[in-house]
Amino acid sequence: MRPSEVFLSHSDKDRAFATRICDCLIAHGIPIWYSRKSIIGARQWHDEIGAALSRCDAFVVLLSPASVESKWVKRELLFALQTDRYGNNIVPLLYKPCNYSELSWTLPQFQIVDFSSDYASGCRDLLQIWGMGYREDL
Repeated sequence: MRPSEVFLSHSDKDRAFATRICDCLIAHGIPIWYSRKSIIGARQWHDEIGAALSRCDAFVVLLSPASVESKWVKRELLFALQTDRYGNNIVPLLYKPCNYSELSWTLPQFQIVDFSSDYASGCRDLLQIWGMGYREDL
């Protein structure tokens, strides 16, 4: 089922890829909360993240060596795992090979979408989860 809003969890070191994913989802009509585009000016980023986590109904986490090391990615993921609303709406995206079980031992039970070798294929697989097709021309 298509989400009403996606929360994008990522390490700031993976910002370029996170922006690319954000742009793809927006182009396909999926609202997304992404810190680089959603936190405006001098707002309290901690409060903005908490409000978004409480509002969104899908959680996408970018997996990379940097995200495995990020305390904020881990905090956001743990919140999503403990929130019934997210349930089966947690989607890990493998950006770069890493030991993602260090973020949570539960991650291997989720369908992990592999972006590590082919971006277009990853986009197709991600959008297919929500019953949508991928348009490369967007």
